[in-house]
Amino acid sequence: MKIIASYNIKGGVGKTATAVNLAYLSAREGNRTLIWDLDPQGAATYYFRVKPKIRGGTRALVSGHRDLDDLVKGTDFESLDLLPADFSYRNMDLVLEENKRPTKQLQKLLAPMGIAYDYVFLDCPPSISLVSENVFRASHVLLVPMIPTTLSARTLDQLQEFLEGHDGLGKVNLMPFFSMVDRRKHLHVHLMETLPESFPTFLKASIPYASDVERMGLNRMPLPAYTPPSNPVTRAYEALWTEIKEGLAKTGRW
Repeated sequence: MKIIASYNIKGGVGKTATAVNLAYLSAREGNRTLIWDLDPQGAATYYFRVKPKIRGGTRALVSGHRDLDDLVKGTDFESLDLLPADFSYRNMDLVLEENKRPTKQLQKLLAPMGIAYDYVFLDCPPSISLVSENVFRASHVLLVPMIPTTLSARTLDQLQEFLEGHDGLGKVNLMPFFSMVDRRKHLHVHLMETLPESFPTFLKASIPYASDVERMGLNRMPLPAYTPPSNPVTRAYEALWTEIKEGLAKTGRW
């Protein structure tokens, strides 16, 4: 089982669209795929037409009183399941803190899911928190969608500093990529040319800014499920998914 987290300190960068669309592409290939919506806002859950509710809430989940298997919901798409969001996730940091190994609880919860799934995608809340550190330790890949702006570049530096400053996180497989790209903007073009020089694992694939992505909320489904194969944004996500798999294969973290 491979665990891929879509994460950024900032919100509004295409994090949920990334998790939802890549999970769909994984399932479309026949992989047994799960997406876990860790964001209490529940956007990924909404896209899949599932009610954002976990019986017993965060405490029952983290304490192990409820198996993750019991909480998983099916979606309208073959091979793709969802572990929905719950508004109580806003207190997950506090619940995790009550455990003896508070930074490794998600890893512990996810371990048994390897029997049922080939890929697990985590849609993460925007912050650096105890939940985030759990995600970093549990994931094989930390995908970081970022808009080509100076503030986004700053948050990527902050993330890198955090990972290097904590034991066991310095070797996290960090894969940043550009999202919501508008090539008409000189700043976007400039940062896309220069920023990857500082981050050797920066992915070449990028996701353009497009109204098709915004329509995911209206259609309540992944973008490739309602656009033609020739759609440029669908093709961009397909290129991103291919590059992620190739990157994993090269690093041996497969």
